Amino acid sequence: MFTSPGPELLALGPFTIRWYGLLIAAAVLIGLVLSSRLGRSRNLETGLISDLLPLLVLAAISGARLYYVAFEWHNYSGANFWSQLNLFWLKVPIPRAFLIWEGGIAIHGALIAGTLMLILFCRWRRQPFWDVLDVLVPSVALGQAIGRWGNFFNSEAFGVPTDLPWKLFIPDQDRPNVYADSQFFHPTFLYESIWNFVLFLVLLILFRRGMKGFISLPSGAISCFYLIGYSLGRVWIEGLRIDPLCIGSLPPACEGGLRIAQLMSAMLAFAGVAGLAWLYGKRQELPDPAQIR
Repeated sequence: MFTSPGPELLALGPFTIRWYGLLIAAAVLIGLVLSSRLGRSRNLETGLISDLLPLLVLAAISGARLYYVAFEWHNYSGANFWSQLNLFWLKVPIPRAFLIWEGGIAIHGALIAGTLMLILFCRWRRQPFWDVLDVLVPSVALGQAIGRWGNFFNSEAFGVPTDLPWKLFIPDQDRPNVYADSQFFHPTFLYESIWNFVLFLVLLILFRRGMKGFISLPSGAISCFYLIGYSLGRVWIEGLRIDPLCIGSLPPACEGGLRIAQLMSAMLAFAGVAGLAWLYGKRQELPDPAQIR
């Protein structure tokens, strides 16, 4: 059984270190080291990943938050628009959408914004988009595996009630009213963390074998495998969650509505399959969006 110790690791006066922020920082640092090493094997410019990463993180976090707020606007508009930020002895009014540390980000928003930033960066630095993306996606998968544990500490993004041995205890205040009588839920954070870690290992093995010439791995293939692998897992896991972003309905049931993450995952999986068909079927390079005139 899993039980969260709470979202805060350490509190020193007005300063608080939260598990979620610590995990994201760790994922970024690990990703920097790993992607830099993979970048050298693709003969990318020295220091390229170090220059790219701050811009990529800023774009990804902003995109993840904007994406979530857009689909959950009913929770951030009207009477819910303003909140108060405790800054030492002052209480500063601030739009609630800016309080990202309270939770509420979506990985698909991060992927969209991060991709747009990567295109702009590669155009600026005159770098091959698919080669850069290929060295990033193993770190992305590993970062997702690490970051999902932030959901555990925040007691969020869990699944439907269950009595399985690996069940997750959710405190009363974090349960939806419809599940107020249930204590234990599917630890969907754990499912996705394991899935993404396995995906990371698969991508890393493919990358290594491709560099050694054991398999044909043209530029963009690793990225396509990531899109397919991540999306297939997300379609399955999202079906268990009780807090999905929805169109036409509201969580926790999302009955009669459409789960946005499943739709986006299906589209990304299709894009990955189309990319592999282009690379291995037509035997042509993928068009470079950073080089389009």
